[in-house]
Amino acid sequence: QVQLVESGGGLVQAGGSLRLSCAASGSIFRIFTMGWYRQVPASERELVATITSDGNTNYADSVKGRFTISRDNAKNTVFLQMNSLKPEDTAVYYCHQAIVRSRDFIPYDYWGQGTQVTVSS
Repeated sequence: QVQLVESGGGLVQAGGSLRLSCAASGSIFRIFTMGWYRQVPASERELVATITSDGNTNYADSVKGRFTISRDNAKNTVFLQMNSLKPEDTAVYYCHQAIVRSRDFIPYDYWGQGTQVTVSS
């Protein structure tokens, strides 16, 4: 079994910063792409940022230059450093990891429980 645990959300004023973390534990052989997504009520979950196993990153246009995704492969953890936060960044943030559990190299999608980020104006 694999579990993802997120931490780091909260309430911050516009212009402030937060750092999210997401650690995977359990039966893990290898982790491919890691990422962060966010969702507001009555909207679809949207991609924020992803990072591949060799460190290539991809960002939504709305967060480029403000957010930085990184990963610690030794700790099976992905981070999201969020700077210059805006009220429109308010959402529940979910981490995602594509995890291989055995030498068949078949990745399975795992999601964190979600963490609320609220940015006040």
